[in-house]
Amino acid sequence: MLEQAVVVLGLPASGKTTYLAALWHLLQANKVASKLRSARLRAGEAAHLHEIAKRWLHAKKQERTFHSKNRIVTIELKTADDAQFVLTFPDVAGEAFAQIWEARECDPEVIGSLQAPGVLLFVHATAINRPNWIADDEKLSQLMGVKRESGTAIPWEARFAPTQVQLIDLLRCLQEAPLHVGPRKLAIALSAWDLAEGDKKTPEKYLEMHLPLLHQYLKHGLDPSWSVQVYGISAQGADYDGDGKDDKPSESAKRMREKDVPSERIKVVVGETFSHDLTEPLFWLLA
Repeated sequence: MLEQAVVVLGLPASGKTTYLAALWHLLQANKVASKLRSARLRAGEAAHLHEIAKRWLHAKKQERTFHSKNRIVTIELKTADDAQFVLTFPDVAGEAFAQIWEARECDPEVIGSLQAPGVLLFVHATAINRPNWIADDEKLSQLMGVKRESGTAIPWEARFAPTQVQLIDLLRCLQEAPLHVGPRKLAIALSAWDLAEGDKKTPEKYLEMHLPLLHQYLKHGLDPSWSVQVYGISAQGADYDGDGKDDKPSESAKRMREKDVPSERIKVVVGETFSHDLTEPLFWLLA
């Protein structure tokens, strides 16, 4: 049996835990075709997976991983021809990765997982913090009739940096000691793809259009020994209900709950093709 690790990266609220919840449901339900199937779950991890999968099934937003313990999930998977893999999948808070950029520090518990040969990087397709230009802000203020006061300084903080700048730095850190391990595979998951597919672009073209600096880095700045594949992933399929007192039930969440086959909420796009198979990026990373 081949043991392989995949590190799952992403800034806060990029869709990592939702992906894991939907993946576990898909593997357990076995209602749609998938390239990988569940063989066995390591002891002590079922409760966490069942809880997040239950929330996914009932179209409830996932609780923030930041408020719970970082977890390492280990699942035994097998292919259609019964080749078996032991997949180590860290469910780590996005704040732990943001800390690498903001504080130049890394939690010792996270360092080991960052040395995995497979990297699954989540980027929320529509929650992108873009660069702001002074000229654009000035023009917008004029159009809105807002008078800007000159000389008012706003202290800069690292967390204000554009999304693609933070992600490039994270990838750069993976290519330097002590995290450098040689050639790797990098699967980029553009999450919430249902909100982005209206652009009618392939995931790679969407990445090039909306995150051009990151796209350029992947082409010309990343270690040439790395392989890259870009996926559009909709693990939820729509907006889900929250738990707050002021959260109103979502009509889209209701539609998701009414689906006869919940796994069909899922959409995975690579190039011009799509499926309901959330194991596709994992299969590519493990192959």
